[in-house]
Amino acid sequence: MSTLATQPICGVSSTSETDIRSRYPSIAATGVGRLIGMLCESIPSKIWGVKVSYLIFALPLAPLGSLIYVLQKLTGVKYTLTNRSVQVWSVIGATQHRSVALTDIDDVELSVQPGQEFYHAGDLTLVGAKGDVLLTISGISRPDIFRENILKARQARTATEESLAIIAARG
Repeated sequence: MSTLATQPICGVSSTSETDIRSRYPSIAATGVGRLIGMLCESIPSKIWGVKVSYLIFALPLAPLGSLIYVLQKLTGVKYTLTNRSVQVWSVIGATQHRSVALTDIDDVELSVQPGQEFYHAGDLTLVGAKGDVLLTISGISRPDIFRENILKARQARTATEESLAIIAARG
């Protein structure tokens, strides 16, 4: 577990749930998207500083990548971090699919599948105290930043609950 400095989150209430950040999966969350990424990274030789595989595959595969992107925006999910939980929501409509309380999260593991490095993307696995997988956040861009956000929000939530318990015990 990392040793992050605990501090309150500006504009976030201790008594109500507040959205902190939402992230949408990139096309690296899909098998076809990862295949495109693997093809684009397949030839490391460069011409004028550009990988040969980018020159060969990027333009012909762009329409397929664009189609996957649009389909994800119409039928996919988004991941929302709040001051109390990590939630999975439908992109269209207000349907919540899952929610994991920040206090249930023991660690957030980062992994990058083949093809995801092209998109600077990866997967985050929320792990409980018993080592059980609580939720997998697939194919988000810059997963290291979202991982850090989750860990800091979890730490702030834990500190808030401890402080509220001390205040309640006084009264």
